[in-house]
Amino acid sequence: MPGRKREYDEDDVRVRPGRSSRPRTRTRPKHDDATDALVITVDRGRYGCVQEDTGAEPEVITAMRARELGRKSVVVGDRVALVGDVSGDAGSLARIVRIGERTSVLRRTADDDDTTPEGRLERVVVANADQLVIVSALSDPPPRTGFIDRCLVAAYDADIEPLLCLTKADLAGPEQVLDYYAELDLPHVLIRPGSDLAELRERLAGRISVLVGHSGVGKSTLVNRLVPAALRAVGVVSAIGKGRHTSTSAVALRLPAVGPGAKKGKVHKDPGWIIDTPGIRSFGLAHVSAESLLHGFADLVEGTLEDQPNCGHTAADADCKLDAWVAAGHADRRRLDSYRRLLASRAGDLDSRDHQVDGGLSA
Repeated sequence: MPGRKREYDEDDVRVRPGRSSRPRTRTRPKHDDATDALVITVDRGRYGCVQEDTGAEPEVITAMRARELGRKSVVVGDRVALVGDVSGDAGSLARIVRIGERTSVLRRTADDDDTTPEGRLERVVVANADQLVIVSALSDPPPRTGFIDRCLVAAYDADIEPLLCLTKADLAGPEQVLDYYAELDLPHVLIRPGSDLAELRERLAGRISVLVGHSGVGKSTLVNRLVPAALRAVGVVSAIGKGRHTSTSAVALRLPAVGPGAKKGKVHKDPGWIIDTPGIRSFGLAHVSAESLLHGFADLVEGTLEDQPNCGHTAADADCKLDAWVAAGHADRRRLDSYRRLLASRAGDLDSRDHQVDGGLSA
């Protein structure tokens, strides 16, 4: 009827759902067609990745993390899955949608003081490494056993094999250093200017090896000898960081094939990868427990089975069973001494500047 006021009911009411009431799903794309890659550099939210099986000089793919990864960190050495533009062309950008399970994690603590939040902050340095190559000069500068000790602690904690690489062997002999670590059965190689690197290459083949060392020990020279195209390769990956100098960050470099048949592509053994870590000058070890360090001393493990749970296994722990274990002939006294020395180094009890060993070795 004209002029009659319309009556409304609930069918006429339209309610727009708020954002918080919209249905959400946890289903994520499977990305079955994703490309597998290795992270070789990390720089301010951009990741340089390469496909491992595409030759000695694969194209560097620039990628960023996908939102679905949440807070999961991506570090050099991670094996990841990429989607998007994986051509490696200038200006291209892929996305990291998965991070593979890590076989090892090399960590360091920001500070050795575990009483502060900063001191307890753990940082993952490298993932999936097989070997930690500790580069130390025999002279100029002299060997710093305190630094070597701390690197050994980090290696044992990460469950990766240590290798002592002694450079400048033309200036001094290795006897004092090797005697100092004799009880550890620590593998080593000697490097001289112009010397054949065959033994070192053999130990690096088929592995991902992390190189650490103080300034002046010849690590950069060694890297350039192992990878003649290192400067060019580093320049390529540094481009993703808009010109940032890569001497402050880790970078993974593919070792070139060498020997007969290398030029013809007839190489039957993976030459391996090295990860140069110029930014690491020391390892904070507050995150490493005495039990974790014990992994590097399998001959001492059984001797601790009857210890109290809170035993620190140091000489100050009067009830520690390790002394009796060694006295009974189950392990070498030098092994226990070395374990406790590493414990002291882990805790920062050894002054790296003042401690002298065997008439000249700097700890």
